[in-house]
Amino acid sequence: MRIGIISIQHESNTFVLEPTTLDDFKHDVLASGEDVRRVFQDALHEVGGFFSGLDEAGVEAVPIFAARAVPGGIVTQETFDYLTTEMLNQLETAGPLDGLLVAPHGAGVCESVRDMDGHWLGLVRDKIGRSVPMICTLDAHANVSQRMIDLCDATIVYRTNPHLDQHERGLEAARLMVRTVRGEVKPTQAICLSPVAINIERQHTESEPCKSLIGSANQMLQIQGVLSNSVVLGFPYADVEEMGASFVVVTDGDSDLANKLVKQLGAELLTRRKEFVAHLISVKDALDQASVIEGPVCLLDMGDNVGGGSSADGTLILHAVQKSQGPSCCACLYDPKAVQLAIKAGVDSQLAQFAMGGKLDARMGTPLIADVRVISIHDGTFTENEVRHGGKTEYKMGPSVVVETDYGTTILLNSFRTPPFSLKQLTSCDIDPTQFQLLIAKGVQAPLAAYSPVCPNAIRVNTTGSTCADMLQLDYEHRRKPLFPFEQEVNND
Repeated sequence: MRIGIISIQHESNTFVLEPTTLDDFKHDVLASGEDVRRVFQDALHEVGGFFSGLDEAGVEAVPIFAARAVPGGIVTQETFDYLTTEMLNQLETAGPLDGLLVAPHGAGVCESVRDMDGHWLGLVRDKIGRSVPMICTLDAHANVSQRMIDLCDATIVYRTNPHLDQHERGLEAARLMVRTVRGEVKPTQAICLSPVAINIERQHTESEPCKSLIGSANQMLQIQGVLSNSVVLGFPYADVEEMGASFVVVTDGDSDLANKLVKQLGAELLTRRKEFVAHLISVKDALDQASVIEGPVCLLDMGDNVGGGSSADGTLILHAVQKSQGPSCCACLYDPKAVQLAIKAGVDSQLAQFAMGGKLDARMGTPLIADVRVISIHDGTFTENEVRHGGKTEYKMGPSVVVETDYGTTILLNSFRTPPFSLKQLTSCDIDPTQFQLLIAKGVQAPLAAYSPVCPNAIRVNTTGSTCADMLQLDYEHRRKPLFPFEQEVNND
C-alpha cells in the first residue's frame, strides 16, 4: 500500500496590502519528495501525523510536495502557478498510489482564484482520478467550499483553537485512509455552509460559546456509522463567498445520516448565533483593567493578528503605554530597517528618537518614536518542542534586536514577521516575560497556548487594522448574503 502526501498551506487575508510571494514560502516551507519527510516527519503538524499514522499501520508513505508561508496577503498568480506546477510534476513522478492524504489550509486566496484550495485539490483529483481515495485535513479557520468537499472522500478539521490537535488530526486522517483502502469503511461526507460568521474574538474552543458547540459535535461521534465530524470556525479576513462557519460530517457510506447530522449542527449555531458576536474592549479600557489585576497580563492585539496575516508592526497599544509612561511592558515588532540600524549602533548604544514599527499599514498606528538603549542582538532562530498553535517547531525571526525605551518598555525587533505562537520568541532573546506587567501578543486566541503558563490574565484588545475583530468595519465585496451578523435574519437553506 502506497499513500501519497501533499500540502499547500496559506491563510490569505484579502485586507492586507502586500501580496504573498514565492519568497515567503521559501522562507518557511517549500519541499519536494523526501525533503517533505525531513521537514515534517517529527513535527507536531498534521503532516507529521500523516507520517506517524501510516508508519504505525506498516504502510508506505510517499511524500510528494509541501509548501507553507506565514499568513499574509493574497498569493500572487506567479507564485501559485509555480506551486501547482511543481506539485503536479512531483505527483507525476511519485508512481502508482493507493490513496492520497492532502493538507490544505482552507482559507487560501490567490489573484485569479478565490477558492485557491479548492482549485489545487481539483488539479490533484484530475490527475489521480476518482478511484483513488483522497482524505483532507483543514485548519479550523478554513472557509470551506462545496467544491472542496466534493473533491475529497473525507474532510477532518482541527477541533481546537489554539490549534493543539494538529498532529492528532493527521493521525486520524491516516488511520481513516488505511481503513478505507483496506475496504473496511467507505467514507461519505456532507457539509452545512452556515449563514453565520463566528467572530474571531469568540473562537476560543475551551471557552463558551464554542466549548458547548464542540461538545455537541463530540457527542455525535458516538452515533453508529459516524466516522468523523468537524466544526469549522471560519476565517473572517478572506473576502470570499465561502467566508463563514461550516460543519462537516463523515459517515460510513450513509449519505442520509451525514446530511441529517450536519444539519443538526448547523441548526444549533443558527439558534445560538447571537452568542458568537464579539465582546470588544478599547485600548484605554484594556490598559485600565490590566493595571489593577495580577500580571503579567497578556494584551492580545486583535487588529495586528500576525497569525491572521497582519503586518506585525502595529503600535496602537504601545503608543498608549508610552503616553502613560508605563506600566512595564514587552512587545515584538517587525521592523527590519530598525533592526539593521540597531545592529550597526551595537549593544549598549543609545539611540535618540528611534522610530520603530508603524511603517506598513497606517490603520495600525504610526511609528513609535522613543529614546532607546540596545540591550542585545540575536540571530532570531529557536526551537519549540511543546505542542503549540500551528504545530511548528523551527522558527526563523531573522536578525533580531532587543531595545529598551527610556520609560521602561522592552521591544524585540524582528527581521521577519513572526506570529507569537511560542514563548521562546522572547526567552531565546534573553527576555524574561515574568518581569513585566504587560506582554503584548499580536493575536487573538493562538498566543494563549504560549503565554498562559506565565500570564494569569489575558485581555483581547479591539485595535484597528487588517485583522480588526469588528467585522462590520471591514469592506466585503464577495461574501455570501445573507450572513449574520451583517444581516440579522438568516436561515439554513
